[in-house]
Amino acid sequence: MSWNPTQSHDAPGLGAVETLIIPRARDLGGFEVRRALPAPARQMVGPFIFFDQVGPAEFLTGGGIDIRPHPHIGLATVTYLYKGAFQHRDSTGADRIVHPGAVNWMIAGNGVTHSERTSLEMRTRPGSLFGIQTWVALPEAEEERAASFEHHGKEALPVLEAEGKQVRLILGQAWGETSPVKTFSETFYADAVLAAGAALPLPDGHEDRGVYVVEGAVTIAGQTFESGRMMVFRPGDRISLTAGAAGARLMVLGGATMNGPRYISWNFVASSREKIEAAKEAWAQGDWAHGRFQLPPGDDAEYIPLPEVAPTSPEGKPPAGKPAP
Repeated sequence: MSWNPTQSHDAPGLGAVETLIIPRARDLGGFEVRRALPAPARQMVGPFIFFDQVGPAEFLTGGGIDIRPHPHIGLATVTYLYKGAFQHRDSTGADRIVHPGAVNWMIAGNGVTHSERTSLEMRTRPGSLFGIQTWVALPEAEEERAASFEHHGKEALPVLEAEGKQVRLILGQAWGETSPVKTFSETFYADAVLAAGAALPLPDGHEDRGVYVVEGAVTIAGQTFESGRMMVFRPGDRISLTAGAAGARLMVLGGATMNGPRYISWNFVASSREKIEAAKEAWAQGDWAHGRFQLPPGDDAEYIPLPEVAPTSPEGKPPAGKPAP
């Protein structure tokens, strides 16, 4: 039996929406992050356990982001950009520039370290950054797998176009299409751009389904939801969204729920506290040559030290500190 991470049901006035999430805004020094997951009312949507809107942000010449090397376990990450670019390096040896519409899929498994920076070449001119960063929790049987990395360019992802809508499938299966990205549980994740008045039916073959409004607004069963809102729907309900007068851009996500809750501490996700404590100890030891974690080749001169952050409860109470992306 799957674990449904919903804590509030049938909230007054929500109608077709089971849970409405209003992200928490955070200023990370030059750009804003809006965090929708984890939330007090919902830890996960399907396997998605972390969901941040990054930006939009503008950088002067010489500026950008500098997220130093930091570790992950028990999850896979994908940052999907609308504007801008940055350089991803990780301890598998991957070194890629992330561009809008492409997928860098990093599977942490038993442990990976990565950094995200604006490259030196990008800093020679003004820049921008706008996108969504997500963490996908791994099934318990995959938490100890070796770290790995996949890159898929924009042209490799399926695109559906019809009646005023364009949908790019980033992960999983939906609307009869399949992404080339290897996932480990039933998942779907898509970027949908809708013209004014265009309708998008949600795939109904998934246990958990959610929508985040990036731009514009949508109407669902007579209710309007503006940008910066995440809606989660009841399993089995037939749901269709209609874009408002200015159109809309959405991230559509979901899949099968996990077989149990997940603990979160800093950048670590796991099915048990013991796995998290072991990862924290390994990172604190800093044995990059022989230990569990190595620093990314080409970016090993510095790293983010272990903060004092306790694991969350399985009910989904957010961590006390900002996890490094």
